[in-house]
Amino acid sequence: MPSDPSSLAALSDPPPGGGDSSGAPAARRRRKDARPSELLAAALELFAEKGFAATRLDDVARRAGVSKGTLYLYFDSKEAVFEALVRTLIVPNLDRAEALVRDHRGPVAPLLRQLIELLIAVVRDQRIVVLPRLLIGELYKFPELARFYRRNVVD
Repeated sequence: MPSDPSSLAALSDPPPGGGDSSGAPAARRRRKDARPSELLAAALELFAEKGFAATRLDDVARRAGVSKGTLYLYFDSKEAVFEALVRTLIVPNLDRAEALVRDHRGPVAPLLRQLIELLIAVVRDQRIVVLPRLLIGELYKFPELARFYRRNVVD
């Protein structure tokens, strides 16, 4: 899965081709390799449109062009999809910010500029801001997701 915030578009783009020794056609392998990203992209779109509570895994599978059974090969619940989105979209940005601070030597002003640039990029990325909005709007219905978000993002 992509770790760079600007690469979330890759959630729905199949990876480049290439062969392996599995014997499966390259196009089918690419599709299978891309499925988790396709599923996450479909889920994110639906979460943004309908909210977390109103989105069904059937809807996600349909939007991604797969069966519900295929979706369950990758994610065992809607909550697992949400958690994967947090790990894909938000956590890498936190890791980047922490690395900037950890590796910085010298005056603070350049570090602050880099952190502000990262923050601006995150806030401008509509795919990323969907998740905190979902939590704010539906937090009371899904306390376990709120705890997951706090453990992985806030703390």
